[in-house]
Amino acid sequence: MTRTKTVVLAGASGFIGKYLRARFEQDGWTVKTVGRARTGGRRRTPARPGANGGTTGRKITHASWDDDGAITEVINGADLVINLAGRSVSCRYNARNKAAILGSRISTTAALGRAIAQCQRPPSTWLNASTGTIYRDARDRPQTESDGELGTGFSVEVARAWEAELEAAVTPVTRKIPLRIAIVLGAGGGALRPFANLARLGLGGHMGNGTQKFSWVHVEDLYRCARFLHARTDITGPVNVASPDVVSNRELMQLVRRAYGARFGVPTPAWLLRAGAVLIRTETELVLKSRWVQPQKLLDSGFVYSQPELGRALLQVAKGTA
Repeated sequence: MTRTKTVVLAGASGFIGKYLRARFEQDGWTVKTVGRARTGGRRRTPARPGANGGTTGRKITHASWDDDGAITEVINGADLVINLAGRSVSCRYNARNKAAILGSRISTTAALGRAIAQCQRPPSTWLNASTGTIYRDARDRPQTESDGELGTGFSVEVARAWEAELEAAVTPVTRKIPLRIAIVLGAGGGALRPFANLARLGLGGHMGNGTQKFSWVHVEDLYRCARFLHARTDITGPVNVASPDVVSNRELMQLVRRAYGARFGVPTPAWLLRAGAVLIRTETELVLKSRWVQPQKLLDSGFVYSQPELGRALLQVAKGTA
């Protein structure tokens, strides 16, 4: 009889986490979680009958970040840990928000490292979210894991610190991989919604000069990448999680307009984007920085994408079928 595999999803309350949970469960995995405290304390599975007529006891299936012992219990014996925890970066980068963004990533990664170090049966793989925005604003060539140049600025500082915390964790039995994830797309969520809303309003033209690159990945391929990396024990170090179909912002907005049936789109100059970002309390970096993330390790390892083409993916997302 095949043993049921277990994955621990940390920080899985958002769009990506909910999708991954559903997909792992569909594929027969047991899913446990680490996140914010829930009403009633630790979540446990019901007691089951034992061989001698007693019960096997109840096992924790959810642990909160403030309970190191519970986190260890949840992770002990699991096959795979995936950490997605971190406050949203869609906000103004004032001192308070910067501290929250950085702290939410560092503290959760550190907590998982402490827990795994205490496990009698540690997981074989720990995938920890990072970001493709760790690379510089690239318009001249793609940024691979081997020759990509790290950038500057607050977002890059966060990514560096995030990955450094993962590297510092002492987990000799557990392989650690930072996932440098591009912008994630999918039906019902992801980063596409603001672009789609602009297109519907007739404002779906290019942003800034439109030459900035747009790297993306479909949420289904993010899930498949996690499964792939867990199985491929020969892959180590940071992995760029992105589609090889990188487009410019101008091309992106053309495809968005086509997907959502918008006949035209008024371009948005950089100065207007900066003014608008202040009003809606976000940063223009999210749309003006050029992200050219090349998934070289995945391509070299033979990973096959289910959604390799942006135009087709956007049409399916718009229809709610992908």
